[in-house]
This record gives sequence, structure tokens and C-alpha cells, in this order.
Amino acid sequence: MTTTSLITGASSGLGAEYARQLTRRGDRLVLVARNTARLEELAAELEQAGAGGVEVLGADLSSPGGIAAVVDRLHDAANPIGILINSAGFGLPLAFENNDIEDEARHLRLHTEVPMRLMHAVLPGMLERRSGTILNIASAAAVMPRSTYAAAKSWQVMFSRWAGSHYRSRGVTVTAVCPGYTHTDFHARLGLAQGEEGIPDWLWLEAPRVVEESLRDAARGKTVSVPSRRYKAIVAAARLAPTGLMARLAARGR
Repeated sequence: MTTTSLITGASSGLGAEYARQLTRRGDRLVLVARNTARLEELAAELEQAGAGGVEVLGADLSSPGGIAAVVDRLHDAANPIGILINSAGFGLPLAFENNDIEDEARHLRLHTEVPMRLMHAVLPGMLERRSGTILNIASAAAVMPRSTYAAAKSWQVMFSRWAGSHYRSRGVTVTAVCPGYTHTDFHARLGLAQGEEGIPDWLWLEAPRVVEESLRDAARGKTVSVPSRRYKAIVAAARLAPTGLMARLAARGR
């Protein structure tokens, strides 16, 4: 039976890479993002690559109407979702005191409230079928003191750890994916050209590797996936290091 995977933030970055790899695996796809034109371009690319079926769902997840549209699709029992990938997100400058508070509130909702609502919508059907996979795209920053981005990603990790353990016996796996710095358009959307992020070359990962490792970890039932050995070591060290030291180190990148 063909699996249908719904991916938020699918128009670019890791979301688009998940779409490409799941297409090669034979999944049907539901692509969600607010930029419908980019979704249509990606859908055409995937169909040319042999995708079995691609739905485009233009939805702004920072708005109640956008969330409702995705929740409605997740509730569709006639076309059930077997895999949910919560990949939508964006970053803000680290200087919290200078950021617009409404931008901060929107940032918090997109990284915490939205995945919570979408998980709540998809779980009943998955549990009834005793089959389902949820990936929440968090960050290695979740274990580092790094303004509100790290705080929001920490929520994703902690909730995924609980949900993954709680629902495993009922056939549903939940995995928080914690990549480090990854070559996507994430930093460009912050106004930082490649090379201006303040990150050493050795810390960068490539999106295909992150996606491949995280899908493998999810298939193994891991509640947390940290792609690459170097970031596994960094995350382990960060959990033991003093908060002040980690805050200074985390502040070096942008």
C-alpha cells in the first residue's frame, strides 16, 4: 500500500529535500507552504521524476485559516496521511530585545503551536490504523542557549521524546530531527549571503544527508535523530557544558 506523506515548509530547504527522497521511495505527497507558485514548480519536478501523485496545498501556517486547511486535510479519512513532517519554520536575529514582539509571537506559534495542532489532528487516524510516522524538524540548537529559536526547538524535542515513547506501542513513531547548520536557504531568508553566516566550513551539513539519516532513524523508532557524528558529539558535549560557556559559543553564528 502506498504511503501518503504530508510535508509542511515543502517549498524549499529540508522540506523540499524530504519531498524528493520520499518521491524516490514511492510515496504520494501533500506539499504544504504559503508560496503556492514554488510548490507548483516542485510538484512538476517531482512528477517528472516519476512521483505517484502530488497534491499542492497552499496554506499560510501563521494564520488560523492556513492551519485549519491543513488540519482538514489531515482529518480526511478517505485519503489518510501515513507520514507527517513538520518542517515549516524561520529564524530571527539573536538580539531578542530588538526584535518585533509580533514577529517573535509568530515565530513561537509556527515552531510550537502549529506542529502541536497538526500532530493532534493526524494522531487519531494513525492510532486507529496502528501505523504512522511523525517527524518534527527541530535543531541541534535545542540543547544550546540561543535566544527564542533554541527555546522553541527544545519544546519540539521534549514533546517528541514523550510522544515517541508514549505512542510507540500503538504503532506510531515520533522523531525530533536535530540537524546542525545545513546548506539550505534558511540563512538567506535572514538576509545572510552564503559565507556571511559566521559558521566554519566544517560545521556545515548537506540537506540530502540530513534527510536520509533522519528517515533511517525514524524507521528505527528513534525519538531523537541527530544527523552526522560531529553533531552527535557536539550535542552530547553541550548537555554537559556550563550554560554560560555554551551561550557564548552559540552566539558566534548567525
